[in-house]
This record gives sequence, structure tokens and C-alpha cells, in this order.
Amino acid sequence: MSTHAKAAPGGGQGPARPEPVTPTLLRAWPLPGGGSGKDDRGSVLVIGGARMTPGAVLLAGVAALRSGAGRLTLAVAESVAVPLAVALPEAGVLRLPETASGTVKGSSAAAVLAAPVEAADAVLIGPGLDDKDEATALLRALLKVPAGKRPPAIILDAFALGSLPELAGELGPWAGRLILTPNVTEAGILLGHDAGNLARDVPELAEKYGAVVSCQGVIARPVGAARRAGGAEGGGNRASLWEITTGHSGLGTSGSGDVLSGTIAGLRARGTTDEQAACWGTHLHAAAGDRLASRLGGLGYLARELTDELPPLMMELGS
Repeated sequence: MSTHAKAAPGGGQGPARPEPVTPTLLRAWPLPGGGSGKDDRGSVLVIGGARMTPGAVLLAGVAALRSGAGRLTLAVAESVAVPLAVALPEAGVLRLPETASGTVKGSSAAAVLAAPVEAADAVLIGPGLDDKDEATALLRALLKVPAGKRPPAIILDAFALGSLPELAGELGPWAGRLILTPNVTEAGILLGHDAGNLARDVPELAEKYGAVVSCQGVIARPVGAARRAGGAEGGGNRASLWEITTGHSGLGTSGSGDVLSGTIAGLRARGTTDEQAACWGTHLHAAAGDRLASRLGGLGYLARELTDELPPLMMELGS
């Protein structure tokens, strides 16, 4: 995996006012290079995909590859593993134990996943999971998996997010490597109150769960993490709150969130910091929506079409 992660440019002393994520900021905060081959661009593991919802994992996996990840493994309910392997031949596919209704069995699946989790650079959990209790059991078991010499980043989306309030006191093993991608409704569940002011509520989420959070175009990292990063980079406190300056309402389409979380996972596997992956990934996702809206119309484009826009957007931004 590439390790040329860079600290965020610019900054300020706190999360009161978001820093706009513009092309200028991103060009000053370049992604790691491509290295000499796929092993230099990191490995992504996507865990999810119940029998009724394998497409969520497919979308996230394609987004991870389109954002430059070198290797991809998908872990899904056993009844959909073979069709998914055929649909995405670029990925390895793991079969997970499932219930009679096709839901991934949480604690049983974790036993299968221990080695793949340890081998990955970024692990995305949630796309296509469809049962909160089983998702909670899965996360609780994965929290006990040894981190290894190079602990992977953990990205949580969809049903995996709904388990976090119950697990809030157990997240220590993932401290410093957790990224959350809630929508506004999920953010309210995580907060325990409606999310109305994202510039206030997203930093609250980041502090509560010790995670970098991307929600509806607002990205935050815990203030303590910003201070540690500033000291490590020798540049004082860095930004802790960012806001995307692009995006289109057509992004509110089925599967769009899976593309976002997969993009962030792919970038993180390449060797970015958590906040760099979140800022870049959220911008790329929004800018891809703009591209499709201008070409196809404001509504009606598909989440799968967003992924094709990622490589040219990264090229235009110099990464």
C-alpha cells in the first residue's frame, strides 16, 4: 500500500466554520501515486450483500476500483456469491453464512472474515446488510479481530451505522481508523436527536464516535485528531471541518450512498489519511453527479453511472 499520505492544507483553530472543499484545495492535497502495480494501491474488503441486496456491494466495490484501489474482495451471503463473482470478475468473492431468509449471520460470518480483515487496507462494512441485530453481532465480533501489524481503516455505512449507538462504548479497537458515512436520517439516529445544523451536528458525531464523518457534503474529524495531526506534520492545528461546494439533487438516488462509501474506501486503501479520503471521496461523488446532471438531466441518472466519472475527475485534479 502506498504510504504517501499528506496532511490537509489550510486550516483554522476549530470546527466553527467549514473549509470549502474546492479543486484548488484538492490539488494542494494530492492523492498518493499509483506506484508500480496494484499491490502499491492497497486492498479493499467490502462486507455486506444479503440475498435481496447484493447490488449494494457491487456498487461499492466498483467505486473502490474506479477510485484507484489495487485489489478488491467482496464478502456476501453465500447464495449470491457466485452471481456476484460473475458480475464483477475483477473481485475476489467470499461466501458468508446466511439465515433462511438470506440475511448475513453476524457472529458466524465474523469467523470467516478474520483473516481477510487483517489482510485488507480498508474494510467497508454495511452495504446491503438488512438486519440490525445481525449487523450488531457482526460488528461486535469484528471488533475482537486482532488488528495486526498494519490495522485497516474501517468504514461503516448503511445498516452497520444503526448498530453504533449500542456499541458506542466498545469502539476502542477501531480508535483512530474509523470513518462513518451516514445520511441525515442515520446521523439523527447516531446523535440521538434530529440532525438539523450539519456544521454543528457532524462535528458532534465525529467527537462522539471518535471517527471521521462524511454526511450530506459536510466532513468532520475529531478536534483531538486534528491537533495530533498538526503536531505530527509540524504545522499547528489543521482543519477539522470541511464542506463540499458542488453536487446535485439527483445524487439522491438508490445506491448513491454505496458509491460514496466505496469511493472513500478505495481512496483510503491507497494510503490517504481518513479525512483526505473523506474529503476527496465526497467531492468526487458530488462532482460526478454534476457531470451526469449536465449530460443526462437533473433526475434519472443511475448510481452505477457515477462510478465511470471518477477516473477522469481524478485526472483533472492531478491525481
